[in-house]
Amino acid sequence: MSNATKTNLKLEILISTINRNSLDFLVKLFPGGSFQSYNLLIINQTTKDCLLESKFANIRVINSFQKGLSNSRNLALQNTIGQFCLIADDDTLYDSNFEETILNSFKNNTEADIITFKMKDFNGNDFKIYSKHSNWHDIKSVQFVNSVVIAFRLDKIIKKNITFNSNFGIGATFETADEYIFLRDCLKVGLKLWFESKYILSHDINSSGKDSGSDSLVFARSALFYKYHGIKGYFKLVHYLILVKKEGLITNKEFLRKFKIGLRGITTYKALSMEGK
Repeated sequence: MSNATKTNLKLEILISTINRNSLDFLVKLFPGGSFQSYNLLIINQTTKDCLLESKFANIRVINSFQKGLSNSRNLALQNTIGQFCLIADDDTLYDSNFEETILNSFKNNTEADIITFKMKDFNGNDFKIYSKHSNWHDIKSVQFVNSVVIAFRLDKIIKKNITFNSNFGIGATFETADEYIFLRDCLKVGLKLWFESKYILSHDINSSGKDSGSDSLVFARSALFYKYHGIKGYFKLVHYLILVKKEGLITNKEFLRKFKIGLRGITTYKALSMEGK
């Protein structure tokens, strides 16, 4: 890990990546390749023969031999020194004024502990349907938030001991919903979440989580349904499969097989819960 101080550090970008041995990938993330202009904490999940190093004081690196995106996020939370933090991946393109947008949003919304933003795809279209107006988040609205547009006040996250659920997210048992659970946990402990109707980045439209009918997402979402709805989760599973079938993402012939996959997801979640995980 390179050295860095807390002097005048306001926003730190928490980047999760895997198997990197060069900082060259940062060039594509920032406008004009200006990655040296920002405070970055990079969590590189890798092996001992593929280590990443930084010679820049404002770019800190932790090489981790754990797996799973939530574990990467949690390691970043344990080591960040930013007053404000932005969750990040290694496949985005930031707008030229993204840092100013984030810091001004916190300045103008002093009651907000967490602020989420908008993003576009690489063709300039909205990544999803967003509200036209800024507003406070609730349990319903946070389900539509992508992790890479989440910024937060570090002291509030630490005070409430909020972390990512390591059973959810890419590389975990259930490969989705890590950001949703994180935000719901924030709401549960009374943190205030604000949606700022401004763009900060672009992202490939073909991101993880888009194929709602895949086996892995049916498995994971079923576990999520049971986590928050108990026995009603079984009915949520059926309703979910009906919706994805209507969207043409699964066929009539696949319905029963997908349902069984969902049941396995619920059973797996129940077993983990009994083990205290």
